[in-house]
Amino acid sequence: MRVMVLHGPNLNMLGTREPEIYGRTTLVDIDAALVQRGVELGVEVWTFQSNHEGGLIDALQAEASRSDGVIINPGAFTHYSYALRDALAAAHLPTIEVHLSNVYAREPFRHHSVIAPIATGQISGLGWRGYVLALEWLAAR
Repeated sequence: MRVMVLHGPNLNMLGTREPEIYGRTTLVDIDAALVQRGVELGVEVWTFQSNHEGGLIDALQAEASRSDGVIINPGAFTHYSYALRDALAAAHLPTIEVHLSNVYAREPFRHHSVIAPIATGQISGLGWRGYVLALEWLAAR
């Protein structure tokens, strides 16, 4: 089994960007935890981060045929990227949308996701552990 993990804009700044909201865990730390948990579960984990919508779409399209599931934190693209939403739908893969913070306890504009209607599930507010829970769920399918 192979799971693709896509990280959207500004997630490369984790650990220093608003640590009171996002924590001090870096993206490198999250990716390492996912790869390690993947080894334990017998799942290959492939990760990619981009601050560009097209970069995420290109990576998704290039890797979808080799993947069995997607974990995505679309960052701000959550709220308006219909192009990313359409690319995820076209991939026909189980998709878990992950957010480090509880987006529903934050600003009202963060409460709407264009990704959620095509996602298999959503994990919000559990910090970096939400990614690991998504991986465990996909591995158990």
